[in-house]
Amino acid sequence: MSGLALAALEGVYKNYAMGDAEVRALDGVSFAIGAGEFVSIMGPSGSGKSTCMNLIGCLDRPSSGAVFINGTDTSRMGAGELARLRNRTVGFVFQQYHLIASMTVLENVMLPLRYRGLPPRRRRELAAAVLDRVGLSDRLKHRPRELSGGQKQRTAIARALVASPALILADEPTGALDSETGKSVIDLFEEINSRGTAVIIVTHDPGIGERARRQIKLRDGKITADTAEAGTAAGAEGERVSRFVFGGESFA
Repeated sequence: MSGLALAALEGVYKNYAMGDAEVRALDGVSFAIGAGEFVSIMGPSGSGKSTCMNLIGCLDRPSSGAVFINGTDTSRMGAGELARLRNRTVGFVFQQYHLIASMTVLENVMLPLRYRGLPPRRRRELAAAVLDRVGLSDRLKHRPRELSGGQKQRTAIARALVASPALILADEPTGALDSETGKSVIDLFEEINSRGTAVIIVTHDPGIGERARRQIKLRDGKITADTAEAGTAAGAEGERVSRFVFGGESFA
């Protein structure tokens, strides 16, 4: 499974200590995501969907089983290696945006590029280009408090995209937005995916989840449904190594 996939979970269990008790968040979960897929992971609160996102994003480790990113077993990687893998491979979008209040929109989006060692001028060029792409070219000098909810989320999406990741992980990206603004955010994810970037949206909202071409449904830490067509989850799509590139530059 892992050899052709951009991301794969194989027989993953995840347990958390809750006082004297142990809670099982994931119970033997296996699936693979191919390059360029658009997938939603759906389920009610406590189903394990956010745990899946944290494992794919190398923010957590499984209790047992394996998580592969680009064919690499992340359990064999140290903290520094995982941080570099995240920075090169994954862009994160969260429900509450996580923008730095003291920074402008442009500065927030430039931030991931600082860890790539790019010179300031190139960071500004790339950040401005992606902000133009998400419709915020007139908000570069604004601070988060001056933005609407939709504009904050578009800033967060631009920040996730600026380093040309192979995968965008979005955790309840419309949860803090009204329905019309939420629809426009999902439209943007569809446009991003059409350019070759894999997108995984974690959501409890079936109306949002069903916009994805593939839906994985969880309950009580187990997969109850996966709409992947036979052979596509980690097949031909998995062999394509695409990047969302700005200014003709890729950081792969």
